[in-house]
Amino acid sequence: MGPCKAHISRLIVWCVAGLFCCVTTLLAQETRTLDPVYDGAGLDQKNGAYIPLDLVFNNERGEPTPLGAVVNGEKPVLLAMVYHSCPMMCNVVLDAMTAAMAEMEWTAGQEFDVLTISIAPEDTPETAREKKTQYLEKLGKSDVSGWHFLTGNESEIQQLADAIGFKYSYVEEIQQYVHPPILTFLTPDGQISRYMQGVSFSARDLRLSLVEASGGKIGTPKDFFILFCLQYDKEASAYVAHATNLMKLGGALTVLVLGVALYGLWRNEGQNGEPDVGLPT
Repeated sequence: MGPCKAHISRLIVWCVAGLFCCVTTLLAQETRTLDPVYDGAGLDQKNGAYIPLDLVFNNERGEPTPLGAVVNGEKPVLLAMVYHSCPMMCNVVLDAMTAAMAEMEWTAGQEFDVLTISIAPEDTPETAREKKTQYLEKLGKSDVSGWHFLTGNESEIQQLADAIGFKYSYVEEIQQYVHPPILTFLTPDGQISRYMQGVSFSARDLRLSLVEASGGKIGTPKDFFILFCLQYDKEASAYVAHATNLMKLGGALTVLVLGVALYGLWRNEGQNGEPDVGLPT
């Protein structure tokens, strides 16, 4: 077998392997079971709605901080509504979010910002500061200027919760707030782009959600290619294979490889000295 034919054979093998990967990705999608939703807690998804940027909370230093000071049109924002004295759920969500952020190459304050806002009016800037210190240590990154822990009064908290469809309630019997495990992704101007539910988040899904929320302001060609191949599945709360786009990609790849193969065969015949047939002069 000549060099040209060997090269064509390798191209065909790569094409078949690529199509096989597409098919296996479609067949092997993993779905996650979400935790049960408690009475009085849940999510009314409001994709495309805007949060009220004039709401004022307090930062960890006790300084009044309008939401518009963070969601200021520059970067996408990851919003987590929790409360600082939560004995379990909030810590699980924040731990999972922090672990995913630690795996990412990006840093809060550079490519994106993070808002962690307490749903408990009794939380104070002091408790917020303690929580921030705890999670910055877990994150293990330096120069994290874009992770804000905010507290506020009941009115502001409820208005923000209503704006994103975040349903929570205080249960006297257990003296705890019940709420869904939710992350909300906001565009730089405060529009709701995506929700992510559950207690486990991958660095890949966080990154892709931030790329989408940014409107293309952040991300690499590889990110955009992955987003072409995947779509977000609300049921699985993760990015899964986009069947239509994968089939388009597979078809285009097949046409390309066949075209290269035919061109290579034509070139090989010419190099072997096959005479050209033409009209006599």
